[in-house]
Amino acid sequence: MTAQNTKLGIWLMVATTFVFAMQDGISRHLAGEYNVLMVVMIRYWFFAAFVMAVAARKAGGLKAAAATSQPGVQIFRGVLLATEICVMVLAFVMLGLVESHAIFTSYPLLIAALSGPILGEKVGWRRWTAIGVGFVGVLIILQPGFRVFQIEALVPLASAFMFALYGLMTRYAARKDSAATSFFYTGTVGAVVMTAIGIWFWEPMQGSDWAWMAVLCVTGALGHWLLIKTYDVAEASAVQPFAYLQLVFAATLGITVFGESLEWNVALGAVLVVSAGIFTLMRTRAKEKTGR
Repeated sequence: MTAQNTKLGIWLMVATTFVFAMQDGISRHLAGEYNVLMVVMIRYWFFAAFVMAVAARKAGGLKAAAATSQPGVQIFRGVLLATEICVMVLAFVMLGLVESHAIFTSYPLLIAALSGPILGEKVGWRRWTAIGVGFVGVLIILQPGFRVFQIEALVPLASAFMFALYGLMTRYAARKDSAATSFFYTGTVGAVVMTAIGIWFWEPMQGSDWAWMAVLCVTGALGHWLLIKTYDVAEASAVQPFAYLQLVFAATLGITVFGESLEWNVALGAVLVVSAGIFTLMRTRAKEKTGR
């Protein structure tokens, strides 16, 4: 087992969020020129190859990675994540990186809120208060009643809900399957589903955009590799708050490269959502330590 190194884990999480933010920026560019389903399909081809290469190097190889007593749960997880990625990339095109990520950062709060009914976990009043504050932040971002409501704003919110459900299903699957098995099904199932759908939306790509597509695939694999290394050297609860830096990196990219603007309500709402999310993570970590 790798020795725990929280400081290294934090730096790896910072690098992970930066790489994923770059991936989101490239996805926004390509999905603005080509069909979202095709872009995500090609991205998944490379991701599946990466997942299978990782599995092949471990003890037991692909056969061990594919072994599961709950195939239905694993397949559902893979389909859910592929759908969530399509919805989020669509949100990048419709709303931009800044507003999409500001709304999407509510997913840890959704995980906390849904962990009770789905996993039977107890959520105390402090975390419920944080969840409430976080969703006040989401309402500030959306500004219902103060302007013409953008129905497009529900797209990243739907993505956050799906990603939260994916996270909960991953925790549920972990009761019987290893992380390696869940990772294997995430990549392979997503690739199969996206190929079955995305191949019907194939469009010819320009040479320069194929280069961007290659960079997109590499950043996807690199981001997941960094994430694996992060959790290998540090506890998830110790490094998870730094995952919110993806909002900072993505917003910076959206403003400097794509000419997006940061409205006051988006900034204020994002601060509330992130603060509530970090508090929720801290309370969860404290409860886990008390339980041990």
